Amino acid sequence: MTGNDQHLVDVRNLSVEFHTQAGTVQAVRNVSWFIDRGETLAILGESGSGKSVSSSALMGLIDIPPGRISSGEVLYRGEDLLKASYERQRELNGSKIAMIFQDTLAALNPVYPIGWQVAETFRAHGIDRKQAREKALDLLERVELPNARARFNDYPHQFSGGQRQRIMIAMAIALNPDLLIADEPTTALDVSVQARILRLLKDLQRERGMGLLMITHDLGIVEGLADRVAVMNKGEIVETGPVRQVFGAPQHAYTRDLLGAIPGKQDFPMSRTTDRQNEPLIAVNELSKGYPSSSRNPLVLALDKVSFTLARGETLGVVGESGSGKSTLARTLLGLEKSSNGTASYKGSDMLNPTPAERSVLQRQIQMIFQDPTASLNPRMTVAEIICEPLAIHRDVLPKKDWKARVGELLEQVGLSPDHAARYPHQFSGGQRQRIAIARSLALRPDIIICDEAVSSLDVSVQAQVIALLKSLKDDYGLSYIFIAHDLPVVRSFADRVLVMRKGQIVEQGKTEDLFSNPQHPYTRELLQSDPVLGAQLSA
Repeated sequence: MTGNDQHLVDVRNLSVEFHTQAGTVQAVRNVSWFIDRGETLAILGESGSGKSVSSSALMGLIDIPPGRISSGEVLYRGEDLLKASYERQRELNGSKIAMIFQDTLAALNPVYPIGWQVAETFRAHGIDRKQAREKALDLLERVELPNARARFNDYPHQFSGGQRQRIMIAMAIALNPDLLIADEPTTALDVSVQARILRLLKDLQRERGMGLLMITHDLGIVEGLADRVAVMNKGEIVETGPVRQVFGAPQHAYTRDLLGAIPGKQDFPMSRTTDRQNEPLIAVNELSKGYPSSSRNPLVLALDKVSFTLARGETLGVVGESGSGKSTLARTLLGLEKSSNGTASYKGSDMLNPTPAERSVLQRQIQMIFQDPTASLNPRMTVAEIICEPLAIHRDVLPKKDWKARVGELLEQVGLSPDHAARYPHQFSGGQRQRIAIARSLALRPDIIICDEAVSSLDVSVQAQVIALLKSLKDDYGLSYIFIAHDLPVVRSFADRVLVMRKGQIVEQGKTEDLFSNPQHPYTRELLQSDPVLGAQLSA
């Protein structure tokens, strides 16, 4: 192709393999796709499908060895980047092709101020220090970083996840690239922050005429943002085409399975709870938690007169943006934070100031599943040791001779094999590690499990499997859940009732169907409108 028929980027028959101790892994096989200027292409698929590997070849980010590009071409305006010299690749990276990474804390240098890091992009391409600083400040204001001038010399850890993502975007667009690659840029962000970041990317794309390559496992983002989509599975593209065509009439079975797993499009859950006037498992009344701040404002309320109940067998969803008080609520109920005021009881017993005997009961009957199973599972312990740890603490629950059988039983219940008991956490995928965390939480047969963003980092199909597992365990064990999440479609498909939190307060609560179908509070409506899937349903 020549002249106006030439694509901005054209990937042809790309194959990438990695050599490991276990043999050669074919990460990408004969992948072909293209993107034109001003167009948004989404590469969609689960973890391990080859999304990031195929895009990394564009910027020469594949480690060789152990990686090897075994075939194909990666053409930028007709020039094969796979044959470009190191100097040429360095010249193109940043100036013509730029990337926004998923993990902003890992991508930003923790020992340099953020302004210095944005300005470095200009300095590396020959712009003097003073002008580089001015351009960096202009960019930070352009991406709407709050108080950009005053915070120019602050460090990455002093910013929220959404603010760090804006800083990364500023660095990526600094040299006005032709192509912007966004690798899972909104995975860990709240729905409203996610909506603002995506809006910013589209505005910048229209303003600068960039091609935008979006790598994601979030089908809602793809549906609302992309022009075309390429669906990847096991290193291959199984389906490609315009978004409306692929989403409206998927041809490949894998695509149909992915679309069928999108939360928020199924029927509302059928609540099996009995009369809520019966004594609840947990009753919280005007619970408050304050943190000391400055002399002018000595107490910042993370929880402000929060009141609710949890019935036996009920799933209570808790939603809200970062800083709304969701995790503080969980930590206070677990006794990890000391409340400032109010009451909370479990079966009538005080949860906030329990006696030693009451604390032992609470620690047994209320368990927690954390967001990051990699961080919450001890890497030096086997799966069996991890699951048996609660039994070792509460020795009256089960004789030690029965622990092995209990571990095997729990692993089977969460969809794993008893043979996995001798393995270590790093030998499992993210979804499998979360299943191990669930098995650990069930070891003591608790009444209540608190799930703190327990599925937010999982692929949509793995997420659906874990939610289905939690539902089945709820029926088998008679469990109650407090399900904390920023992913509103997941809450919609799982929770019986929902609390909406903002700045430490509950601004709205009610049955899931009522709240999602007819939200009463402006903040609730704003949250729902921000979600690509639920916003479309609410507007319909």
